[in-house]
Amino acid sequence: MTSTNHTTAGGVILFSGGVGGAKLALGLDRILPAGALTIIANIGDDFRHMGLAISPDIDTLVYTLAGLVDTDKGWGRAEESWNFMAELRRLGGETWFQLGDRDLATHVERSRRLEAGETLATITRETCQRLGIRSRIVPASDKRVQTRVVTEAGVLAFQDYFVRRRAEPVVSELRFIGASEATPPVTAVAALRDPALQALVIAPSNPWLSIDPILSVPALRTALEQANVPRIAVSPLVDGEAIKGPTAKLMAELGLPVNQASIARHYRGLIDGLILDHADSAEVEAVEALGIRATTTATVMRSLEDRQALAAFALEFAASLRRS
Repeated sequence: MTSTNHTTAGGVILFSGGVGGAKLALGLDRILPAGALTIIANIGDDFRHMGLAISPDIDTLVYTLAGLVDTDKGWGRAEESWNFMAELRRLGGETWFQLGDRDLATHVERSRRLEAGETLATITRETCQRLGIRSRIVPASDKRVQTRVVTEAGVLAFQDYFVRRRAEPVVSELRFIGASEATPPVTAVAALRDPALQALVIAPSNPWLSIDPILSVPALRTALEQANVPRIAVSPLVDGEAIKGPTAKLMAELGLPVNQASIARHYRGLIDGLILDHADSAEVEAVEALGIRATTTATVMRSLEDRQALAAFALEFAASLRRS
């Protein structure tokens, strides 16, 4: 499959978290013309660790699109070494959040530039340029938006919940600190207002932990609500389970049925269409009863070909909604 087979006349915006979203981002990046894709990335996971500014989802997107990601894990750098962590452990430092030697350079440079007064959007854009990335990766905001997870163990910062505690505490609520004051970077606004925009796509990232922090930025949610182009999402569920991460567990803890109708209901008013896996074809009718068009394809992305095929299907589905 080549980029000339499945292109649009204009741009595409992808709302994305990390690992799962990065797979679809790579597929879209490979089949769209250079510069046609803008990825608005989750920053709710961002945090300061050992004095460093760490942006896990942005870095996963960057490493994936640059061909530098550890493909076995889906995050972190390929051919990584761990001398820093070994020495940190030897000195009695905190080692619950793994920072590889190559990865560390990203965080050190980002931290230096932020402290010098540069914005996260500028730093991310120039990092992408240096690494030869064809698409734009834009943080949801240059202001901090911090996901807080209300659990039986207390109110936890996202990385404390997700990494240190392995997403084990039962969740009752999610909060996005700073979101009401946050505004999107000018590059995100420009992409959303581009008259050549053809589609808005929500990646198969966790709707509550990865996509909601993006949409908690008021201007981004409003832009999605009012968009006059097709808006579609790819469900993160396949046959009642998440491919990766705690989506199904979280849904159950929040009192939601773990099915495609719950995903559709969560995005109601924000999307026109939802892509399900073939395994969930029996749930198409329930989704469409909510006023959202549904279709099925293979949504499990194990190879680059899978990623490109799903990306092409998503664009074709969006085009069909525009025609209808």
